[in-house]
Amino acid sequence: MKNITIEQTDMTFQCGDGDTILSAGLRSGLGMPHECTVGNCGTCKFELIEGKVEVLWQDAPGLSERDRSKGRMLACQCRPVDDSRIKIRLDDACRLVHPPRKIEAVLSGTTDITHDIREFRFQSDTEASFIAGQFALINLPGVIGPRAYSMANLANEAGDWHFQVRRVMGGSGSSVLFDRLNLGDRVGLDGPYGLAYLRTEVKRDVVCIAGGSGLAPMLSIARGMVAAGMTPETNLHFFYGARQSRDVCGEEYLKSLPGFDQTIFYYPSVSSPDDGWNGRTGFVHEALQDVLPGNFADYEYYMAGPPLMMRASVELLTGHHHVPLGQIHFDSFF
Repeated sequence: MKNITIEQTDMTFQCGDGDTILSAGLRSGLGMPHECTVGNCGTCKFELIEGKVEVLWQDAPGLSERDRSKGRMLACQCRPVDDSRIKIRLDDACRLVHPPRKIEAVLSGTTDITHDIREFRFQSDTEASFIAGQFALINLPGVIGPRAYSMANLANEAGDWHFQVRRVMGGSGSSVLFDRLNLGDRVGLDGPYGLAYLRTEVKRDVVCIAGGSGLAPMLSIARGMVAAGMTPETNLHFFYGARQSRDVCGEEYLKSLPGFDQTIFYYPSVSSPDDGWNGRTGFVHEALQDVLPGNFADYEYYMAGPPLMMRASVELLTGHHHVPLGQIHFDSFF
C-alpha cells in the first residue's frame, strides 16, 4: 500500500498494489474527475508534487504536448512507486455511488447481435452493483492493460454482467473475446466507472443516441428508465446510427420493454445505404433534426458511439440548439 496525499486538502488515501491513482481514489470515495479510465480522454490530469510513479502508457493521447511540458500526468495511467503527494482537482459530482471493486467473473454465454457485435455475459460470485449507463474494466488473458466496456443490463444480486462488444480489426481486446475466450473462462472485472449514468431525478423526456457497440449503455439507460418507473410519464427517443443495413440493431431489445411505440420510440438511420435498406438515411445526428419534436433544450441527452458521431451530436446540440452541457451525458472512450 502506498499513501497518496492531495496537495490542496492534505487528504490522504491508500493505493493498493496494481491500482492506478485514479482507481484507488475512486475506491476511497473521492470525487476524481474521469471519463474513459484508459488514457484517451485526459479528464483525470494531475501534477506530481512529491514521490515517484510508474507510467503505464507513456504516449497516452489524453495528454497534449503542452500538458507534458507542464509536467501533467494521467491518474488512470500512473501507479505510485512510493508515497506521493499530488495536485488534482476534486469534484463531488464525480464521486461514484458504487465505489469500483475488483472481482472475478466467468463467461457464461454469448449472443451475436450483428455481424460484428456480440453480447458477452459474465457471472460473478458477488452482486453486480452499478447504475444504468456505467462501464467496467475487463482484464483479459494475454492482453496488456484493461479494456473498458459498458454494461447493457441493470444492476442485480445474481452477479450478471452483460457487455456488447464490437469486433475491431487488429484489436487485441476484442480478438481475445471473439476468438479465444471460451465458456467457463475467467476474467477480472473492475468497476463500475463512468459519469454518464441515468439521472432518475430529472423529469425531462430522454434522448439516447447510439452507434456501434454504444448500443450497450443506451440499452441500459432505456432499461433503467423502465425499472425506475420513469415511463410512461417520460418519453424515450432512441436513435441508432449504422453504416449499412446489416449494422442496424437494438430494436428487438426495445420492443421487449413496456411502452414501445407509445412512450419509447426507435429511429434507426444508415449513413451508407445499400439495397437492403429502405429506411432513414444519413448520419444519426441529422435524424434528430428530422424527427425530434419541440425545443431541443427540453430534453436530457445520453450518447455513446464512435468519436465522430459524438462530436457531431454535441456540436449540433450545443452550437445550433443551445442545449446546456449539463443536459448532455457521455463518456469519452476514444
